[in-house]
Amino acid sequence: MGGNPDEYQTGIMIDVIIPAFNEENAIGKVIQDIPNVVREIVVVDNNSTDSTFETARVAGATVLKEARKGYGYACLKGIEHLIQKPQRPDIIVFLDGDYSDYPEELPLLTEPIIKEKFDMVIGARNAAYRTKGAMTPQQVFGNWLACTLMRMFYNAHYTDLGPFRAIRTDRLLDMKMEDKTYGWTVEMQLKALKHRLKYTEVPVRYRARIGESKVSGTVKGTIMAGYKILGWIFKYSIQ
Repeated sequence: MGGNPDEYQTGIMIDVIIPAFNEENAIGKVIQDIPNVVREIVVVDNNSTDSTFETARVAGATVLKEARKGYGYACLKGIEHLIQKPQRPDIIVFLDGDYSDYPEELPLLTEPIIKEKFDMVIGARNAAYRTKGAMTPQQVFGNWLACTLMRMFYNAHYTDLGPFRAIRTDRLLDMKMEDKTYGWTVEMQLKALKHRLKYTEVPVRYRARIGESKVSGTVKGTIMAGYKILGWIFKYSIQ
């Protein structure tokens, strides 16, 4: 696994957005492992009560505050920052701040966009590349159910709702993303289908996160995430 930064075309601007809530023990490791092909790393502190903000800042990231709790709120805050820059990124990469992803594999996601003209690439957390226990049983089932429903309703070819993903900035803006909380990833994948984006998946490694999950680690989080994900799928099925 892994890519070679020297293979990249010059002039391709890549930025990273990392939503983070109470990730003081992980965020520095995430930032440190991001390849130097990235122009700017934007960490959006989603109302943390620990030292996530300062840890990310010291590690070299641009750190924004988003007081409204929600994964989607944090992602939208990061996008707003990047598109206001004098030169917008060509590609935006999203990954989590808990060190469950392998940031050094970022080139695996951006290379198909740069070299093969894909619009969106999802990092698929295939069982063969996951460490034992990295995903809870409810996560595995939820991913299977969501991807199965999208295949049935829309002939989609997704196997995962993995948060580690890359997308062309202009295509992302065309989507007019709305979800503020748990439905962000599935909304993006559904809108990629609606907008007829050229998409693919690449297998990525996945390990047990540092700290407790704010979603799958709680009963409330699991239920709410499932509700939002299914809500988006059925919402689109009747349009």
